[in-house]
Amino acid sequence: VSPWCRQADGRKVLRSSIREFLCSEAMFHLGIPTTRAGTCVTSDSRVLRDIFYDGNPKNERCTVVLRIASTFIRFGSFEIFKPPDEYTGRKGPSVNRNDIRIQMLDYVISTFYPEIQEAYSDNTVQRNAAFFKEVTKRTARLVAEWQCVGFCHGVLNTDNMSIVGLTIDYGPFGFMDRYDPEHVCNGSDNTGRYAYNKQPEICKWNLGKLAEALVPELPLEISQLILEEEYDAEFEKHYLQKMRKKLGLIQLELEEDSKLVSELLETMHLTAGDFTNIFYLLSSFSVDIDPSKFEDFLEELTSQCASVEELKVVFKPQMDPRQLSMMLMLAQSNPQLLALIGTKANINKELERIEQFSKLQQLTADDLLSRNKRHWKEWLEKYRVRLQKEIESVGNADAWNTERVKVMNSNNPKYILRNYIAQNAIEAAENGDFSEVRNVLKLLEHPFQEAEGFQEVKEDAEEEGAAATAAACSRESRSKQSYCSKPPLWASELCVT
Repeated sequence: VSPWCRQADGRKVLRSSIREFLCSEAMFHLGIPTTRAGTCVTSDSRVLRDIFYDGNPKNERCTVVLRIASTFIRFGSFEIFKPPDEYTGRKGPSVNRNDIRIQMLDYVISTFYPEIQEAYSDNTVQRNAAFFKEVTKRTARLVAEWQCVGFCHGVLNTDNMSIVGLTIDYGPFGFMDRYDPEHVCNGSDNTGRYAYNKQPEICKWNLGKLAEALVPELPLEISQLILEEEYDAEFEKHYLQKMRKKLGLIQLELEEDSKLVSELLETMHLTAGDFTNIFYLLSSFSVDIDPSKFEDFLEELTSQCASVEELKVVFKPQMDPRQLSMMLMLAQSNPQLLALIGTKANINKELERIEQFSKLQQLTADDLLSRNKRHWKEWLEKYRVRLQKEIESVGNADAWNTERVKVMNSNNPKYILRNYIAQNAIEAAENGDFSEVRNVLKLLEHPFQEAEGFQEVKEDAEEEGAAATAAACSRESRSKQSYCSKPPLWASELCVT
């Protein structure tokens, strides 16, 4: 790590090291291109870190993660040659060193894309165009993979984009629990630049910056055309292919499938459903499910949706009423100033929170349940019709169903690295106990089913009794949470920056 980063001491701490170690391994076992973690070594040396930028720093252990990848060259590596910016005057440290850029480009293509080097050895521009096209497609497929498991990177700048299409630099990442297309996992991303639904768009923007950094070796008119023709098409194709597998649509590829997926996500959003657990449950739905079993299935599905209490935590107003009132006055008197300080989106979100919170005060658990069941019944009927089309196109319905369940169970993880799971492991490690880190690592090596010899700890209602309810936020109770559960209420207070 550069000595100029992290308050100029260049040190990484135990908390972020454990998160990176566990998540890079989790992604690998999910089958998503990633850097890997070899070792995680901590020490008694400590550095001061203001984790939440709130003036409350604490001493944390210095730690080193050994990262493994074929290369750590990034899009940003090519931006060190950038000419001065017309507005700021800022420029790359190696501006006008075209000789180094050519050398670096030759190295990257010949080492990591040898088939492209071989195919276009006599035409450098064509070679560079083929290279840029391949990076574009790999990046589009990578983001599609992220979207399909609900992974949010948190800081997608050009320096966190791998030139070989790997997930790189695990900082304030997060896997989505409750499905929210606008989910922001990075507590310091105030504008939502790196929100879940903006990841495909921001990665395309980063590719545009890479294209600019490759001029003149690859003229911009060529790279921009490649980006427009290839990126969206590759993303949509890969995303839909993966979503079909997640829904067990293994026989036919129909145009309506895209609508079925978006309607599923809309239902998940309306019912505040758990992204991972709902996909995981869908493999136990069948076309000819009898009415009583259908009710049981619906019950299980809606149990993965947020309760009234959870929603009250989600939509609890965050701004001081006086601050909001001042901002609204500013919006009327000086909208230009408000736009300049970039808080208009925040105000709209706060107003939406207030409205939702107010509606929740009148909502009973029964009302919420019947509303959620209605939404899920509507979507499941569409899903049933689509599965019926699959059955009609095959000879053996039983063989098809066995294969469908197998495909779904190898594309919908049971276990992901939820923030609360990582937090439990970090807190134990900070107290000198690394057993939970090892436990979680073992679990994440088998994301699609329970690991052999791994016994998940589940809450035992009879043993714990009323005392456990009273101490729901205690450390002991935290460790009893099932690894594939929806997150407990205390998890909503976790903030990663």
